Amino acid sequence: NQLLTSRLSSGINAEYGVLGTPEVARVYCGSFWDQPYQNDDNRKLFEAEEEDLFKDIQDIPRGAIIRKLNDLIKRSRLAKTHAYIISHLKNEMPAVFGKEAKQKQLIQQLPAIFEQIQRATGLPAGDFPNIAEFSETLKTCDFNSFKKLNLPLIEAVEKMLATELPRLMSQVPQDQEVAHEDFMKNVRKRDGGALYDDDVTPFGMGTTLDLLNSPVPVKLYQHEFESLGPGEDGKVTGTQAKKPMQDSKLPNTTLKRIWNLGDIDKDGKLDVREFAIIKHLMKIKLEGHELPVTVPKVWLESLNIEDSETKR
Repeated sequence: NQLLTSRLSSGINAEYGVLGTPEVARVYCGSFWDQPYQNDDNRKLFEAEEEDLFKDIQDIPRGAIIRKLNDLIKRSRLAKTHAYIISHLKNEMPAVFGKEAKQKQLIQQLPAIFEQIQRATGLPAGDFPNIAEFSETLKTCDFNSFKKLNLPLIEAVEKMLATELPRLMSQVPQDQEVAHEDFMKNVRKRDGGALYDDDVTPFGMGTTLDLLNSPVPVKLYQHEFESLGPGEDGKVTGTQAKKPMQDSKLPNTTLKRIWNLGDIDKDGKLDVREFAIIKHLMKIKLEGHELPVTVPKVWLESLNIEDSETKR
């Protein structure tokens, strides 16, 4: 209900003069920063909205490709229908006398001509032009200058619509094939981009060199790790680690990034070293620094951990 109310209110504001666009506005309601929430009441709402925003941004290239292909399909179908209409009008014109009268007659008979062409060709009614507008355009034309139907060209268009365009459409990635986390990782790696957060200079707003070049203090987090009750393999599960991570009040999207960085072997569990990395990343974030794109090598080396990418 909160989500619907917020979107409705924002949508009304956008519709009545704020954005001034004919499209229905998609409004995202959230707290778009990566610091801890000051109030947890709307946490789920904000996180859902933030996830929707990034997924919609991610889908822009795919959506643009699909719109272009659909536009090409629409234009091709309209051009094909137009060719049949022009050819029919051309064939109905007399060879010598009465051309002007016949042309006026054909314009008056356009509704019947459209029905005749539709029955003969099977073209959809929606592909035919608006009769009133088309009639006005035809009044300024000389039907004798129209071209006859080019059957080889029509066949080429039909082949394109039947085989070539579907083949191109099948090459466009589908929604479920898009890896959202991989996309966001790549976005964060784009040097100079608005979402780039790997500033490791002493003068940047991101993580400082001192923090990145210092070993992770495992002993600082040892007691908390043991209090979670690690299993026989010496690891805690994601469920066990979830509560202490959420206690930080960092957004879930930030915690996901931290988990993906800290779970070095990608087994969905944490040993004490991985847990220490996660807690250290949370500490860094809570102190107002940006997260690194990858776990610093000095951390891995100090903990005798081999990078999962190096293993592969």
